[in-house]
Amino acid sequence: MWGGTLDYQILKPPPRHRRNAWIAGTIILLVGAVSVGGYLIGSHGHPASRTAGSTPTTVPGSVRSLSVVSSVPADGATGVPSNQVVTVTFSGPVAATMGVPVFSPPVPGTWRRAGPDAIAFAATAPFVPTTTETLTVPAGAAGARGASGAALVAPVTVVFGVAQASTERLQQLLAALNYLPLSFTPNGPRPGPADAATAQPGTFAWRWPGLPAEFVGLWSEGAENAITKGALMSFQSQHGLQVDGLAGRQVWTTLLGDTATGKPDTAPYTDVLVSKQVPQTLTLYENGAPVLSGVAVNTGAPGADTADGTFPVFEHIPSSRMKGTNPDGSTYDDPNVPWASYFNGGDALHGFVRATYGTPQSNGCVEMPVAVAAQVWPLTPVGTPVTVTGPPS
Repeated sequence: MWGGTLDYQILKPPPRHRRNAWIAGTIILLVGAVSVGGYLIGSHGHPASRTAGSTPTTVPGSVRSLSVVSSVPADGATGVPSNQVVTVTFSGPVAATMGVPVFSPPVPGTWRRAGPDAIAFAATAPFVPTTTETLTVPAGAAGARGASGAALVAPVTVVFGVAQASTERLQQLLAALNYLPLSFTPNGPRPGPADAATAQPGTFAWRWPGLPAEFVGLWSEGAENAITKGALMSFQSQHGLQVDGLAGRQVWTTLLGDTATGKPDTAPYTDVLVSKQVPQTLTLYENGAPVLSGVAVNTGAPGADTADGTFPVFEHIPSSRMKGTNPDGSTYDDPNVPWASYFNGGDALHGFVRATYGTPQSNGCVEMPVAVAAQVWPLTPVGTPVTVTGPPS
């Protein structure tokens, strides 16, 4: 809410012989100069705009100026829904045509009258989740104007933070674009353009029946899990974004863009199951079907056990230098380990020359013959879930 002050000006009295006439015609000028907040300092230290909380400013000799009395959301608001209808209410009726507020970052849509003294924004896309938006109501001749011609004394800014969208909506969009091993079928009509980041009612279903139970059991609708994280990391990698498995502003901007243009993932969906039960094996699934099955591998030796769980591949390189300390205290330094797909810290799927395969021999990695690793590597890009299961070494 922005407050206002009123200033009074009284005309100077004429000479005594005209005093009575002056008294009869005394005019009291009421000049309203409304405060629209404190200064934001520009690049050269000059006042650029006003926000709530400043000393009131007066404009002697003018009619009552226009002011912004409230906005939805309010300045400083956080957790604002991505489909929020933004409104600005003024101190009086506004002109039919006037300079309209602008968003930074920009949001497509139009401003419409929402009553004689208010305007509302009809968005044609959602506010991007996790974004900080700045709404500026312009001033001056090209800015907001009242029906009587009054104008804002200075621009008004409203800054608000858009809430993170739900994990369920993230899953729905990733499924719709084929990044998940599940499909999503919405119920009811297509959501409005401003609701694209809001979870919709609908149903998830597995795209293929042959996925391993250890993998399928990880899925949880609306909750974070390794399957969702892997799909998100795959999306980030394919779009040149930072691969961290976190849905920030850039992820949502790109994801909503792909959704709007109908740009799905065309690569096959792959996942890996590693069994530590001797003989130890690896099975690679592509679109639910095993394409490499029963591959003999070595997992971690006693004291360097390969951890159970599901971990998405986060680094995918054709050759890697690996160095460290073995469980017996000796050290190793292998400069050119081929076909490495790192999935859990320093543990990776990779090729390595051994006399035998199928028993615990590594320092935590999943080793396989070099020729086999050359087949596995192209099918295990960033985001590929690797599930390790079985008794400890």
